Amino acid sequence: MRRNRFQTVGQQASPEVIAATRALSAPLQDPDDLDPLMDRISNSRYVLLGEASHGTHEYYTWRAEISKRLILEKGFSFIGVEGDWPDCYRVNRYIKGHAGESARDVLHAFERWPTWMWANEEIVELAEWLRQHNDGLPEEKKVGFYGLDVYSLWDSMYEVLGYLNKKDPSTLAAARQAFQCFEPYGEDVQEYARATVWVPTTCEDEVIDLLRKMRKLPEGKGEDREARFVAEQNALVVKNAEAYYRAMVHGGPDSWNFRDQHMTETSIG
Repeated sequence: MRRNRFQTVGQQASPEVIAATRALSAPLQDPDDLDPLMDRISNSRYVLLGEASHGTHEYYTWRAEISKRLILEKGFSFIGVEGDWPDCYRVNRYIKGHAGESARDVLHAFERWPTWMWANEEIVELAEWLRQHNDGLPEEKKVGFYGLDVYSLWDSMYEVLGYLNKKDPSTLAAARQAFQCFEPYGEDVQEYARATVWVPTTCEDEVIDLLRKMRKLPEGKGEDREARFVAEQNALVVKNAEAYYRAMVHGGPDSWNFRDQHMTETSIG
């Protein structure tokens, strides 16, 4: 039987593998050690920073260092994370100097499990650095911090209702109709997902209609334009979250595909 030169887990690697690994390895002790990575990134428009586990201090620390260099040396304009849009937007407001007394206070907004993914000391330090970096820059040059995820169906729905109640009551009926469609499930998205298996009625039409009406609203100027953009993004979250949770209950890859497509749409939108 032929053996692969890459050994199985639990067995000692061959000398060839050890030598090849050492030849490809580079020290990672201070930010200057990231120079080869910066060279590889070159003029890329998007850089995706993954991790092997959530909540590991070293991953957060080095992602922060990489992010700082991307901002300072390559002009990157925002950080998008695997987090909810409403919570992350509060951080965005803070680092742009519009709200909050400290990053620690703002990060208390992360209440949906797992809070520690973003409400941790490493993100506090990064947020304070971003605020200092943004200080004095014109608004259009300030670096942003946004959540790309799709889980915040109810929080995003409340944000849409609040915006329309103040800015455009004429569109409020569509938001209330979508809200009332979900209301019987007591803000339990999993209960809604399970119900769609047995009952052919869903809230898909209501959330699509809501997003369509949101996108027809005038853009406005300054703060009004920003508020309208945020409300539209929350409406997009509601629409895609409905599809995600409905697909999730059936299993398979569809729900993950909905989630990834939403993250892509948010990043390039």
